[in-house]
Order: sequence, then structure tokens, then C-alpha cells
Amino acid sequence: MNKELILLIETATTSCSVALSEGDTVLAVKEANERNIHATHITLFIEEVMESAEKQYKDLGAIAVSKGPGSYTGLRIGVSTAKGLCYALDIPLISVNTLDSMVYGLVKQEVDIDPEAYLIPMIDARRMEVYTGIYDIDLSVIEDVNAKIIDQTSFDQFDDRELILFGDGSEKFRSLFAGRDNIRIVNFVNSASHLAVPAHEKLIKNITENMAYFEPFYLKDFVAGKPAIIS
Repeated sequence: MNKELILLIETATTSCSVALSEGDTVLAVKEANERNIHATHITLFIEEVMESAEKQYKDLGAIAVSKGPGSYTGLRIGVSTAKGLCYALDIPLISVNTLDSMVYGLVKQEVDIDPEAYLIPMIDARRMEVYTGIYDIDLSVIEDVNAKIIDQTSFDQFDDRELILFGDGSEKFRSLFAGRDNIRIVNFVNSASHLAVPAHEKLIKNITENMAYFEPFYLKDFVAGKPAIIS
């Protein structure tokens, strides 16, 4: 076993993504951003990532999973897969808040960020609602995760600084905020690779989950018969 070797699973949005990291270095990634493929592709992606990195399951030191908020169905698939592997391999489970991992991912890929900017990850809910939070460039939380209905007055209190909106929930607001010079919407797709740094930090601090009681962070209750948040 290599205690630094972590299998990373991201299924909170339309992205079905698996990665393998050693420490905070990503060794391999397999992903596809398509709806309704999580159940059929997740185990295949895991096998492909392990094979690509030339690692065996017995080498794994932990499993990390994106815990939500996000898709009810996607989260259940990701968490149940992670739990099953942890039980079978007798290794710890690490969970990472999906919005936190998105911020890590954006900071890593987006070089043109004003030091005073606020980063606003958005996961699509129905209609004009998103799961979101507000962070600064140092990854400190300015506003905790919440479900928010967005309108033209949203973020008026932050007119004095640049706001970077990203994630699949941000795309539907391009026209709404077209006249707001301080709001920038950037392309972003969730990836398991974004979990590498926060998962490694938790592993070092021995912050793991009790698998008997751990459940995804849905934020809102699933209501059968209503439009799915994300399938």
C-alpha cells in the first residue's frame, strides 16, 4: 500500500470523472462531461485510470469523493462506489465539498485572476437557482454554501470588485449579467483532478469519514416527480 496514493471520484454534476493522485500530484484522469452516464461508466473509468497509471487496487491508500452539493443521482453513485471500494480494500474514505474543489480547480487553471476578485462556483439547480458560495483568491469562504435564486440584483453588494462566476450553473446567466462590467463568467468543467490538493490535505491531517454514517451533502431534499436537478 502507498498511503499517498488516492483514487479521486467526481460525480456531483454532469461530469463523470475519475483521477488518481500521489500526494497532490495527479497521475491519471479519465472523464466525460455527459448526462446520465455515471452509473454505466464510473467503474470503467476507475479501471482505466488504474491501468493507465500502472497501479493495482492494493496500492491505494485512500478513496476521495466529491460529496456535494449537486446531483442527487450522481452523488449517490459516486459515494456508493467510493464506499464499496473502501470497504473492500479496508482503506479510509475522504470527502471534499464540491464547491471547494471547484475553487481549487479554477485557481489552478485560471491565471488571470485579480487578487481582490471573489470566486463564485455555481452548480446548476432548476430554473434560475444554483448551489453556490463565495470565496476569495486565498480560498477563504466569504459566503457559505447555499441554494440561491439568481436575479439582476444578485451580487450588487460586491460592485467594487471583480466577480468570477464558473461552473455549469453560471452559463445560464451570461445574458442576465451582460451589462455588469465587474462580472466575468469563465468556462469550467468539474474534474476529479480538482480533488487532489484538498484530499491530500485531509489525508495528512487524518480527516476521514465514518463510512457507516457518511452520506452525500445534498443541500436540498430530493423530491420524486419534480424535474431532476442534474441527472
